[in-house]
Amino acid sequence: MKNSLKEIATGFNSLLTGMRITLGQFFKPIVTVQYPHESLKMPEKFRGHIELVRDPETGKALCFACKLCERACPSDCITVDGAKLDGAKKKSVTHYVLDFTKCSLCGSCVEACRDGAIRYSHEYNLASLNKEDYIMDLFKRLENERVAADPVAQASSPADSPSPGVPTGIASAAEAQGKTCAAEAPKAEPSSTPNSQPPATPK
Repeated sequence: MKNSLKEIATGFNSLLTGMRITLGQFFKPIVTVQYPHESLKMPEKFRGHIELVRDPETGKALCFACKLCERACPSDCITVDGAKLDGAKKKSVTHYVLDFTKCSLCGSCVEACRDGAIRYSHEYNLASLNKEDYIMDLFKRLENERVAADPVAQASSPADSPSPGVPTGIASAAEAQGKTCAAEAPKAEPSSTPNSQPPATPK
């Protein structure tokens, strides 16, 4: 009997302790983030996957394919290629692929870059069941962002574009030929209706 009463008293005391903690937290400000509708702002020192830095003057990548980051990577997960464009003094990056499945976020590539052409991104929501989603073409991503932000690249209207699979020159020539044929075609005379009768001759 004593043991039963003791267990009841201990359980009741635990209940009161839990209710006291719950009521104390109930009146405090909410700190829970309603993910995915809300997200936290990542701090500046957060280490996401690396990304290319854009030149503020030209809008293109600062990287000129010196390959220091590729040589400094201990996991061999960076592939860089570049080419020298006409009139340029140095090469420009044309291919920058990161295999994030092998990256350890050690930061050796960022430290090795002398011109600050790469940095850590603030992306953290990278959940995927497809391995290819983690093999990122960082140069192509930067170019797509530049084109999306450029209003001149989006000025062309879908109505002016040729049909899928038809080259632009062939489509414009066909349209011009169609307009010429339509202009030169003779106009058809209105045909008489079956019920119409010829005019009567004067007697």
